[in-house]
Amino acid sequence: MASYGNSFGKTTPVVLNLIIINALVFMAQSFFDGPEEKITRLMALWPIASGNFEPYQIVSHMFTHGGIGHILFNMFALWSFGSMLERVWGPKKFLIFYLACGLAAGVAQLFLSDAPAVGASGAIMGLLAAFAYLFPNTQLIIFPFPVPVKAKWAVMVIAAIDLFGGVYPTGSNIAHFAHLGGLVMGLILVLTWNKTNKKTFY
Repeated sequence: MASYGNSFGKTTPVVLNLIIINALVFMAQSFFDGPEEKITRLMALWPIASGNFEPYQIVSHMFTHGGIGHILFNMFALWSFGSMLERVWGPKKFLIFYLACGLAAGVAQLFLSDAPAVGASGAIMGLLAAFAYLFPNTQLIIFPFPVPVKAKWAVMVIAAIDLFGGVYPTGSNIAHFAHLGGLVMGLILVLTWNKTNKKTFY
């Protein structure tokens, strides 16, 4: 197994850099937002009809977060699942995968929701979908499950929760359709890439 030469041990280079970028953006939000949330509003993904939409927001929203709990949860998930996937695919392929899932999440949010969105959760859902496909029987402890659950079942239940939450909004401020967009893109990519991969994963 490759050693990537950073002090975080098991953290792979693209994952480490993504975490650093997200942390720097969150620090900028924390120090410079002010009462008007200037940076957050600038980088969030706004509905096209809102008048605040800019094309770059399809990318910038995935590096912007709504609070300390939001970024900690997403970065922990990025570290947990992303490092393993980066080892399987290599840095370049992993980065393409991550960004593609984030972009798909943004597009889904634009066309299926009328609310602004921030966060890496759509890209993270793509990682979780790929992880569950490649390592379906791995036991995970993941919200909302209080006990270990096989990755394949965890993803199915989380997808069902997001689908229900998107169709029947509960006012939770969760971008359910963005999550589903990232998850679907993740499945499409991992299925496509795995057609030529003869390795068996457990």
